[in-house]
Amino acid sequence: MFTGRERERGEKMISSGVVRAEREFIGSGCNRVVNNASWGPSNLVSFGSQNAVAVFSPDSAQILTTLPGHKATVNCTHWIPSSKYVHKVRDVEKYFLLSGSSDGVIILWEMCLKDNKWRQVLQVPQPHKKGVICIVGIMVSEAVSIFASSSSDSTVHIWELVLPFGDVGNLSLSCIDSLSLSKPMVALSLAELPGDAGNIILAMGGLDKKIHLYCGGRTGKVVCACELKGHTDWIRSLDFSLPISTDSNKDSLFLVSSSQDKTIRIWKLASFNSPPNSTVADRNKDVGLTSYIEGPMFIAGSSLFQVSLESLLVGHDDWVYSVKWQPPLCSSPDGREFDQPQNILSASMDKTMMIWRPEQVTGIWVNVVTVGELSHSALGFYGACWGPHGDSILAHGYGGSFHLWKNVGVKSEQWQPHKVPSGHFAAVRDISWARSGKYLLSVSHDQTTRIFAPWKNTVSLKDWSHWHEVARPQVHGHDINCVTIIQGKGNHRFVSGADEKVARVFEAPSSFLKTLNLSILGNSEFVEESQGDVHVLGANMSALGLSQKPIYFQFSGDASKKSSQGVSDSLETIPDAVPTVLTEPPVEEQLAWHTLWPESHKLYGHGNELFSLCCNHEGKLVASSCKAQSATVAEIWLWQVGSWKAVGQLQAHSLTVTQMEFSHDDRYLLAVSRDRHFSIFSIKNSGVDEISYQLVAKHDAHKRIIWACSWNPFGHEFATGSRDKTVKIWAVENETSVKKLIALPPFSNSVTALSWVGRDRLNNVGFLAVGMESGLIELWNISGRKTTNDGLAPTNVSAGLALRFDPFLCHVSTVQRFAWRNSEDEDSGSIQLASCGDDNCVRVFKVHVD
Repeated sequence: MFTGRERERGEKMISSGVVRAEREFIGSGCNRVVNNASWGPSNLVSFGSQNAVAVFSPDSAQILTTLPGHKATVNCTHWIPSSKYVHKVRDVEKYFLLSGSSDGVIILWEMCLKDNKWRQVLQVPQPHKKGVICIVGIMVSEAVSIFASSSSDSTVHIWELVLPFGDVGNLSLSCIDSLSLSKPMVALSLAELPGDAGNIILAMGGLDKKIHLYCGGRTGKVVCACELKGHTDWIRSLDFSLPISTDSNKDSLFLVSSSQDKTIRIWKLASFNSPPNSTVADRNKDVGLTSYIEGPMFIAGSSLFQVSLESLLVGHDDWVYSVKWQPPLCSSPDGREFDQPQNILSASMDKTMMIWRPEQVTGIWVNVVTVGELSHSALGFYGACWGPHGDSILAHGYGGSFHLWKNVGVKSEQWQPHKVPSGHFAAVRDISWARSGKYLLSVSHDQTTRIFAPWKNTVSLKDWSHWHEVARPQVHGHDINCVTIIQGKGNHRFVSGADEKVARVFEAPSSFLKTLNLSILGNSEFVEESQGDVHVLGANMSALGLSQKPIYFQFSGDASKKSSQGVSDSLETIPDAVPTVLTEPPVEEQLAWHTLWPESHKLYGHGNELFSLCCNHEGKLVASSCKAQSATVAEIWLWQVGSWKAVGQLQAHSLTVTQMEFSHDDRYLLAVSRDRHFSIFSIKNSGVDEISYQLVAKHDAHKRIIWACSWNPFGHEFATGSRDKTVKIWAVENETSVKKLIALPPFSNSVTALSWVGRDRLNNVGFLAVGMESGLIELWNISGRKTTNDGLAPTNVSAGLALRFDPFLCHVSTVQRFAWRNSEDEDSGSIQLASCGDDNCVRVFKVHVD
């Protein structure tokens, strides 16, 4: 058994730089929560991805990092300073980010521009009792910020945060006030009142359909000033502008509100000299038509404020979830004066974003820009935000996707969609590399299958590539649990298994093969499968079906001319989907509908939901298992690739088989199960479409569920990982028995994923990647040289910690699966490891061996 010294040696190896890891790619979707994303003045976008805060760059369309710290789903993020108030801070070297989660916790993060490092600064000491709904903040001076948070526990907390900007050296946090309300407030907005310095105004809206305005100073309590009525359904979003000079008043504050009643209202807060208190009281008692048009009055400090309804905007066809004023633009050469543009961005569940502004002549607010996803594959937008310079707008949707438009026009506005990061918005359960290692396939409980690949740069002369989602082969109606790519020769194929008890086989269409050839493989491995002169271009999904039917295209004479003559009625010649060969990374609108793969076969046999799949290395046999509570249901089925006949039903376990893997010479099939046993079957081809198999060994290996297993690429040694927090190394001896070689020291969490990669065949040296329930990842050096070639287990087996991944690189929830990339053309100094987990992320790491 290992002692703590082995782990100390591992830490020394990390510090000495023997083995190191870096992020290559992160793919993840946005949590489906209203106003989850925030675009900061550093031109970075933050959003919640399961329990982590993810940060991506719109310029490169890459997720830069995920911040671990929350123990529940992240609901909202907010930058300090935000783009609206960055002009109040000079020489910004640090940016701060607030994030709130569904367990009521709020965390403050710091990003240093010098080294591009993130760290958790503090956790707000007075958490909400229920989930945080909204966080908003303003800068009242160069170093002082005030932020407010609302929760579903019907409370609103207001805080003063002193940041280390300017002459301030230490960071401090103090509570200004806490409000207990009758109903939860789902929308907040803060602003400084014009005129009197030090007075702030807080707008709140929620389930009672009213907008509540609270006023107060930076010290002491905030008090209710008035209520604004007009909306007929829940208030969903509020946003104050910076003070705007108007003809009738020097500085007026504008508040925009949106609601589930599909309307947007603009309210004007104009300041006057304060009259006697009786005048205000009499004015607020008036309930006539005039009071609804002009609105109520309230006193803050020495100023009187009149609230009036400026405009009612009607244009959306569904709930309006988000409204935002455009960030201020610089109006002076020295960069110290900023003006508030009169542009409002709105996002709705009707799948559109709109930009509103007043006409120059009449001053009437009109919709001047409408963008959005007009296909039937989307379910609307949950929120939207402006870019820091006002020339870009970003929305996040029901499917966890981002949608970015940029104004590329010179003399007139011309908004075009641009590439953004994408990924799953639910737990990712399995991954598989293509046989060439050129792309990665993943499946998720968001009921989609996605392909990620490095897209080669063709614009500039620099040789680089960024990873992107390049296809979405399967969009399903059930949670998908497992996948395997067929490793044999021929067209690209994969098998997926979901909660529907049926395994489905998919084959790459012509459009994907051509895209792969042009932009990913570099004209090296293009193989187009065709039958006669009919080509499968793509696939189409019927509105109420689960099967993806092929879209055929027949060439008649000249291959460049389409013809539907002579095509049977069963072939779809005018599909809804339009498969195309991609010349640049696709945006969400293309991915969601036009990159489907046709389904070629269904594999029936299992009695419950599919749980695990694997393919042998020759590409001729697929093994599948399902959820089981009895020995009969827990059978492993073997399928012949091509004919897709069931050629074997292997019985060894009494509960669900959680993972299976063929040895690298395809002689053995290893299976691990919830029944705490592993089993090994010998597999032999006994004829055409015939397979013979025999149970070699079954062993009670662990004290708890065995989640993971992996073979040594250089031999018949294998590893098993369990909920009992242990990893054990075994070996097949003389083809008849199994011997335990070594046990790694106990881990801090349940072991949920394993993958073994070879490094030195002569000395039988390799890395074993270990993933845990906490999301942490470790690499272990496993070595054991064989003394003979008679099939005996290796001698002098040793294991040592090679690398413990930085938590900022790791998952924040359970690691589900690992996969080492087939790197035949890679340099020997680095290898790539892919992982997926319950944090909705697909990650690719580059592991360097110095």
